[in-house]
Amino acid sequence: MGRAHRPPDDRVGVISDETLGGYLAVHGRPPAFTGSDGRAYSADIFVDKDPGADGTFGAAVFFVRWSEDGERPDGHVETEYVACAMTAAEARSAARALPLRDVKRLLDLAIASSNDRPEW
Repeated sequence: MGRAHRPPDDRVGVISDETLGGYLAVHGRPPAFTGSDGRAYSADIFVDKDPGADGTFGAAVFFVRWSEDGERPDGHVETEYVACAMTAAEARSAARALPLRDVKRLLDLAIASSNDRPEW
């Protein structure tokens, strides 16, 4: 019988780059994705500076869209809150735990949502 598979995050002292926070820690930079619109995006976490009316801090994923030549930012999309907690640190920690596959899915949902908004 083979040994049971344990993901890298389960090993003491090992940081996996398969989560948003793990990627930031391992690589020292935000992860990059190609969005459903074919554009390049980098992802980071935004946390409220102050708690909301319910006393919790919200955390969202903020995606910077890069110009066609990749030289400069030229827009952004963001998610709804992906985590809420009693402290900003707890909200940030919960958002950092998001698997990168979920972050990519959230990017594509944010792009679709931004395409549904009217231009002002």
